[in-house]
Amino acid sequence: MGLSADNVRGLLLALSSSFFIGASFIVKKKGLKRAGASGLRAGSGGFSYLVEPLWWAGMIAMIVGEVANFAAYAFAPAILVTPLGALSIIVSSVLAHFVLKERLQTFGILGCLLCVVGSVTIVLHAPQEKEIESVKQVWYLATEPGFIIYTLVVIGLDVFLIFKLAPTYGHTHMFVYIGICSVTGSLTVMSVKALAIALKLSFSGMNQFIYFQTWFFALVVAFCVVLQMNYLNKALDVFNTSVVSPVYYVMFTSFTILASMIMFKDWAGQQASQIATTLCGFMTILSGIFILHKTKDMLESVPSSPAILEST
Repeated sequence: MGLSADNVRGLLLALSSSFFIGASFIVKKKGLKRAGASGLRAGSGGFSYLVEPLWWAGMIAMIVGEVANFAAYAFAPAILVTPLGALSIIVSSVLAHFVLKERLQTFGILGCLLCVVGSVTIVLHAPQEKEIESVKQVWYLATEPGFIIYTLVVIGLDVFLIFKLAPTYGHTHMFVYIGICSVTGSLTVMSVKALAIALKLSFSGMNQFIYFQTWFFALVVAFCVVLQMNYLNKALDVFNTSVVSPVYYVMFTSFTILASMIMFKDWAGQQASQIATTLCGFMTILSGIFILHKTKDMLESVPSSPAILEST
């Protein structure tokens, strides 16, 4: 199946986004280390990184990547754009190996490759997204019972993770901080998709900013991005970058595709073989992330306990 001109633009934007975002993990980690040497670490609730130029350089790289990613959603469906974030795993893992000296073992490389293979499988066999013609159409999809239930579940998970688990287990269990980022990120992408459509239509002469729905989606994006950045900083400061980035990618991608399936009903009308192939892609990704997570115990530089954190 050939790609349309819009899909090609979207895929190229998504690929460039992955390069910038992958590099931003490394630059931000360097900034967090430098800030932690002279002030309270982000993992301990400190914000000294806000006056660290290197951290801001990483933020700029991430913003550039996110802008490219944002633009990609205006041209290509989320189920194609989101999995391409796998490339950022390779970029951040390779840079972490050479720049941060966080050694990526052979099984870690295998895990990265499995993540990429799974992502490619999903991209090649994913269902086509229905064409959206206005932000009001997205609002209609977002207010259907299925997606409202999903949104309430996400909010409940966030509240439980932030107020119940994060204070006690955040420093020792990576999935707490990354879980907050991932479930919140699925709502972010759905809102970003709506905003991207609104901008695309507005530039073509159909102003979408006269509708309150557009501004509501903008507020959701702003709130969710701030929440994600706060807990992603904590995860990067406490845990190894070569493990954080792929775990974040897999969880974020899984929740985002699930949200897209519920909201846009991506699998409606698909053949059983296409659905099975897509599920195999998910299983391949999950296998890769399992291997990557297990390599955490093999990495000498992983700060896996408060005692080690204090000694560093």
